[in-house]
Order: sequence, then structure tokens, then C-alpha cells
Amino acid sequence: MKQKAKRSALTKSIMKRNASLYVMLAIPISYFILFKYGPMYGIAAAFKDYNIFLGLKGSPWVGMKHFVRVFSTPGFFVALRNTIILNLGDLFFTFPVPIILAILLGELKFKGFGRNVERIMYLPHFLSMVIIAGIVYQVFSPTGVLNVIWAKVGGSQPIPFLTRPGTWRLTYWIASIWMGAGYGMIIYLAAMGGINRELYDSAYIDGAGRFGRIWHVTLPQLKPTIVTMVIMNVGKILAIGFERPYLLSNVLVDDASLVISVYVYRMGLQAGMYDYATAVGLFQSVVGLLMVLVANTLAKRLGEEGLF
Repeated sequence: MKQKAKRSALTKSIMKRNASLYVMLAIPISYFILFKYGPMYGIAAAFKDYNIFLGLKGSPWVGMKHFVRVFSTPGFFVALRNTIILNLGDLFFTFPVPIILAILLGELKFKGFGRNVERIMYLPHFLSMVIIAGIVYQVFSPTGVLNVIWAKVGGSQPIPFLTRPGTWRLTYWIASIWMGAGYGMIIYLAAMGGINRELYDSAYIDGAGRFGRIWHVTLPQLKPTIVTMVIMNVGKILAIGFERPYLLSNVLVDDASLVISVYVYRMGLQAGMYDYATAVGLFQSVVGLLMVLVANTLAKRLGEEGLF
């Protein structure tokens, strides 16, 4: 009893000393409860014929009806295909860019110039997607900057950056690189800051040149960070933001720009099929979780630390 009383008194004393920290911790906890865990109650709509007048509790239970409907609807498979294509493109084309930029900046002798480049590269991360989409249209539209230059150098027809599915995807990935390269670069620069400089000195003494030090020191030391980012990106193969494909799309490229998030928006908010849209969103979340687990397991079997 005395030990319990002592532990209780010690706990109270610690909580009093760190009261401000507990108050600060309550803010993110409240955020996750209200906006992450609270909405999970609505997942039940995927298993019901949801009626806004009856509410979630009053709507009749239909089991897996909407999931069967999802896999028998052609529009869903179009959205699924486009989501996978765009995310795989992000993984293979845009993922290596921040690594390359971070290594190049790390090798610069003029650190002041490197810091200015970091600021410029990081700036698009703070811009609204609406602004980004406006810039993309100003640059890549048939009357945009690139096509004006193309016409002046003798091009007879405008390049269809935003009006054909293939070139639209390329434009989408270019915008993705511009938006995300700076943020990813900061992550890898932070990881490079923790590399022991003696490893570079040892490699230099052993005769390794600049590229040799990058290959044998920098990249192996960055491997845990790269593996973690790969696992997180693999988990988002079916998860894609709504704003970028929606704002950059148009009727001419709907076969390439219709992704799951836009499909859920159309089925749920525009068509009023809330139960069907919830089933699509739940399928997306479950597959994303499974992808993270599989990627994490493979990373551990290959000798890496993994995400958890």
C-alpha cells in the first residue's frame, strides 16, 4: 500500500511539473480523436443502404452489397487503373529526384548558394494547389508559355500537354516533381547531416573520389531513410490526393485523370450515393494498409529496419 501511495504521489508530482506539456499534448490528441477516429463511425455506411432521413442507425443493413457493386462497375476499374498508373509514375519518376538534389546540394562547396537553392526549391510546398494548377495551365496550356515559345521556333501545332492522356500524365508528374522535390530534399538533407564525417575522410584516404564517396558512404547511410520513404509511398499506391488530379483534369483527358478520390467525390457528393462511395473509400484504405504491411515485411526480410 505504501509503495502504491508513493507511486501515486510521484505520478502527481511529475504531472504537475509537466502540466504545460500535457496541455500541449492534448491538442494533437483532440485533433486525431475528432477528425481521424471520430469519422470512422461513418464506415458503417458501406454496409448499409444509407438514407439521410433515416440516419446511419436507421438505415437497413445490406452487408457486402455495395462492395459487389463496386467490382461490377466499369467506372471503378478506370479510376483504379488511373490511380495506380499515376502513383507508380510518382514512385519511379518523382521519388528519386529529392535524393539526387539532396546529394548534389550536399556536395556544394558554397553552402550559402546551397541554402538559397533549398529555399527556392521548398517554396512550391507552401503554395495552394489552386495556385499550382493555375501556374501549370499558364505554362502548359495550348496558349501557354511553352507553346508560345514552340510557335516562335517554328512549331506548326501546339503541343497537347493537357489535352491528350499520355502528355497529360507527363505534365502531372512534372508538376508533382516541382511541388514535392523541395520537401523530400529537406528530409534527405537532414538524414545526411547525421552522417559521420570520418567515414568520408576514411573513404578519401582509401582513394575514393567524389562519386566513390557518394556511392560507398552517402547512399548506404541514406538507405534506412530511403527504405522508410519507399514503404510509405507503396502504402499510398491506391491513395491519391483529390485536388491535383481534379484541378488539372478536363473532359478531354477524363479517361486518364479520373482517380479514386475524384470518383468517390462524383459518386458521393454529386450523385448522392454515400453508401457506395464509402465502400470505395474503405476498399482503398484497407488495400493501402495491406500494402504498407507487405512492403514493411519485405524490407525486414531484406535486412532493413522497416517502418515498424
